Amino acid sequence: MEMSSQRSWCQGFSRYFKLALLLPLSLSAIEPGYEALDLYTASSPSSSRDTTWKPGDGVTLEVSGMAWIGPDRLGVTVRKGEVWFLDGVLGEDPSKITYHRFASGLHEPLGLLQDGDACLVAQRAEVTRLRDTDGDGLADEYLTYARGWNVTGNYHAYTYGPERDGEGRLWITANLGMGERANNKLPWHGWAMLADGKGGVIPMAAGLRSPCGLGANLEGDMFVTDQQGTWVAATPVHHLRKGVFYTNQEALPTLDHPDSPIKLTSPLPKDCAYPDALRAAPVMAPATVWLPYNKMGRSGTDIQVIDQKGRFGPFDGQLLVGEFTNSAISRVFLEKVGGEYQGACFPFLSGFPAAVVRMAFAPDGSLFVGMTNRGWSSLGNRSYGITRVRQKGAIPFSICEMRARPDGFELALTEPADPATAASPASYTLESFTYTYSGAYGSDEIEKRPHTIESAAVSPDGLTVRLKVAGLRELYVHELRASGLRSKQGAPLLFPDAYYTLNKIPR
Repeated sequence: MEMSSQRSWCQGFSRYFKLALLLPLSLSAIEPGYEALDLYTASSPSSSRDTTWKPGDGVTLEVSGMAWIGPDRLGVTVRKGEVWFLDGVLGEDPSKITYHRFASGLHEPLGLLQDGDACLVAQRAEVTRLRDTDGDGLADEYLTYARGWNVTGNYHAYTYGPERDGEGRLWITANLGMGERANNKLPWHGWAMLADGKGGVIPMAAGLRSPCGLGANLEGDMFVTDQQGTWVAATPVHHLRKGVFYTNQEALPTLDHPDSPIKLTSPLPKDCAYPDALRAAPVMAPATVWLPYNKMGRSGTDIQVIDQKGRFGPFDGQLLVGEFTNSAISRVFLEKVGGEYQGACFPFLSGFPAAVVRMAFAPDGSLFVGMTNRGWSSLGNRSYGITRVRQKGAIPFSICEMRARPDGFELALTEPADPATAASPASYTLESFTYTYSGAYGSDEIEKRPHTIESAAVSPDGLTVRLKVAGLRELYVHELRASGLRSKQGAPLLFPDAYYTLNKIPR
């Protein structure tokens, strides 16, 4: 099957899935190897799922945070300022799910985390600790857990988190404001912070625009997604650590604060190629992985590590990244080269009924996907909802991993490849590109260069292909298309495209 035919098949499959979701509580496949159970969706912000929807008419469960609270209980925050507990969500009949409201009166909560017998919620002004002290199922204790980033009133000044890293530290991120009343001179907008355990925050890293998603990998290191806009060329995934600056210069005013861990000795560059900006400013950290605009998505959201012992496919250790506009989920493989993370991203799941905002793995290995279209439109045809995704059947022929090598790349496949097509350089094309670093809204791909595939070597088991490539470029995205590769059974790759952010070439 040629690439154009493969794309047409995927687009047709996606259209079928969206039509299926018009029926309530439908069970539909998203991509081959996975199925999706629609727990509920609503077609407009003011409508409930149907007449049997347990919270009642007029309650819009626009998911903005998710956390697993018990063996069969999912906690959900909604944009209008409430926390709901959903029980019985792991059953086969969504009509038997029960709901009750745990907390209310919050200011646009955009994250939820269980903390012992309490829940931590990030709202505009603070992270709040919610607890039910009398056992009636309702939170009656609302205590400030962390604050200090100054509420501006700007509509775009969101707060996300908290999320816990491998050391148990709690990370919080604050959006930049937009427009004439952005007030980004107030600390710590456009920053990632740690809760200090005393009611305040410790500023860690700056230069973020809209850091909607936080998540740790299996090693316990924390990562964050940002969204394309001013000073942000496309959707990046960044590795969070202290004292680094990422891209967005609208966060620069706070660098003069006495508590800032970042001090500039000279102005940051602008209006140049992104690799040139990184070389000119050592304080700038390169994106761990770029998700190229439209090819992989337009606005990244949540991060969720796959740690399901094979129950969600052969992708344990990789990161899932939610996608708002395209109503999809991408897959990110990371490796360390020269002591720093870099890696590749791949298309993964698509066709969700609304914008993907939050994700949470259940105890049984299924993935719960929370959605809302509030604020921006998405390719989904519903306004909000929750979908449960689980692996079912064989995983289709896919690139599982893409690793950098001193002279090219190594591909790990989900099933053995056909030796003839795998060993043919004509089965692959490779191109590298970068972006313009400027205050403009996003960037086109620039400085494009094709690369010659000099050779392709296949392992005896057919699960690995080593590509020897001429002219690799550090700090450039390398776009691979393996449209000629076939499995031993003759199947093409479900998604033949992969994008590796090559910050360092292995030595």
